[in-house]
Amino acid sequence: MEARVLSINIGQPRAVRHEDRTVRTAIWKAPALGPVRLTRLGFDGDGQADRRVHGGPTRAAYAYPHEHYEHWAPRLGGGPLPMGQFGENLTTEGLLETTIHVRDVYALGAARIRIEGPRLPCFKLGIRTGDPSIVAPFLESGLLGFYVSVFEEGLVEAGDPIALLDRTAGAVTFAELVSAAFLPGMSLEERMRVRTSPGIPPALGTRIESIART
Repeated sequence: MEARVLSINIGQPRAVRHEDRTVRTAIWKAPALGPVRLTRLGFDGDGQADRRVHGGPTRAAYAYPHEHYEHWAPRLGGGPLPMGQFGENLTTEGLLETTIHVRDVYALGAARIRIEGPRLPCFKLGIRTGDPSIVAPFLESGLLGFYVSVFEEGLVEAGDPIALLDRTAGAVTFAELVSAAFLPGMSLEERMRVRTSPGIPPALGTRIESIART
């Protein structure tokens, strides 16, 4: 199946009540109409509430495979889920963690992007989905989606193909990276194979080493 963009989702930070306090979050994203320019810092019209963990050159946009919606739909009411349900900027089809590799380069509409690191869930995902207990299962599922960097800016719109342009020799799949850094069950040998493969983000490499030593 040819990979493609199903939806571009953007939103600005808003204040919401969480337990006994007010927090700011931009996890509410809504589909954009027509093409949107993707820059090195993200889509025009999009914002982030906490730039320590979202946004910036290595997290310009967050992509989430639409194939995963089916996994979460029963937990979140059983009906169709709206695009952008998980706070993603790009809802994609045909681009899975098991098939993409670390540091893959893709053509995305007129833009050019590189696969970077996984998105780790926090309590704000629970606010957005209305399911405060979803955070741990989300991480344990390994269905995390991925951040991308942008090295060539351009317009992107729903329906655009996503085409592989370059893959680093020896790079592991994104699923292998997530398993080595966050999930149980991988052998020490396999974790270290992932750790020593090209393109691993430094913070995740450190985390894999820490797990391997325990």
